[in-house]
Amino acid sequence: MPRSPIRVMIVDDSAIVRQVASEAIAAQTDMQVLATASDPLFAIDKMRKAWPDVIVLDIEMPRMDGLTFLRKLMAERPTPVVICSSLVDRGAKASFDALAAGAVSLVAKPKVGVRQFLQDESESLVAAIRAAAGARLRHGPAPLPRPKLTLDDLPAGPRLAATTDRTRVVAIGTSTGGTQALEAVLTSLPEAVPGIVVVQHMPAGFTDMFARRLDGLARIRVREARPGDRVEPGLALIAPGGRHLQLARDGGGYHVGVVDGPLINRHKPSVDVLFRSVARTAGARALGIIMTGMGDDGALGLKEMRDAGATTIAEAEETCVVFGMPKEAIQRGAVDTVLPLHDIAAGLVAWSRGALRSD
Repeated sequence: MPRSPIRVMIVDDSAIVRQVASEAIAAQTDMQVLATASDPLFAIDKMRKAWPDVIVLDIEMPRMDGLTFLRKLMAERPTPVVICSSLVDRGAKASFDALAAGAVSLVAKPKVGVRQFLQDESESLVAAIRAAAGARLRHGPAPLPRPKLTLDDLPAGPRLAATTDRTRVVAIGTSTGGTQALEAVLTSLPEAVPGIVVVQHMPAGFTDMFARRLDGLARIRVREARPGDRVEPGLALIAPGGRHLQLARDGGGYHVGVVDGPLINRHKPSVDVLFRSVARTAGARALGIIMTGMGDDGALGLKEMRDAGATTIAEAEETCVVFGMPKEAIQRGAVDTVLPLHDIAAGLVAWSRGALRSD
């Protein structure tokens, strides 16, 4: 039987945005505009009659702002939300907070020239809606991270000098739902872990704020990567939005390159770009982790890492917001171990002690 179309509600105080977004959605055979509303209060009224599969939501609106509405929605009846806001390009805290509150993805819109911009970028909006429709959202508040791990939490095993060996490195790639997933993993790690390099698909302007937030929550240090930064134990470097991150050898350890370039798998930064550089630079001294996200970015690079002798982990379907990237990696034979999100930090620490190895 044919699948029912994705029912979309557009909540934005701009009539132009509602019109252009509606036209882009109506042009798709697999989705329909269920309703539009000029603010969240009107939206709530309409949702009592018919509930959407996905909501396209602005942040700055009269009567009730989008962030307040999003938090209310996620607390009462979690529904996939795509943030479409002019705040996205500026990396505004409100838009970043929307990701932390449970929004699936972000789409930027300018302050001026909105009609032409949305027409030109309608493919991005439609792709975000499709990704959101397949998202698996938690009901009720997100679980708190497990207590931060220490080495004593793991069975005794050979010590591989994870705190001083600068030739071991962890590479993590994630996309849709990854802000919450990375927070869960990084805030559960002890200080004594190898250096970590991360690609999270995120617009330019957000990664520095994201890194600073994680740095305040985690026991390890977290910061946005800068060209030439050394990869050090107890430090996670996050690729800047709009730039690719690559690993390079540096004497007895590694440093990172932050470079411009074309979109790879429609992304910049690309997980594949990072993973390929790790495969060629670190080989069997690396651990690759791929987590929640739409599409296949990272699957090929993770396979190259595994072929080079690296150990690889994929997030299990039951905890992924979108089981796209891990599924592709598993299907391509790129994965040694599949773990639910709450066990990935423990797997990382086990690998750093030599208790988790590739076949």
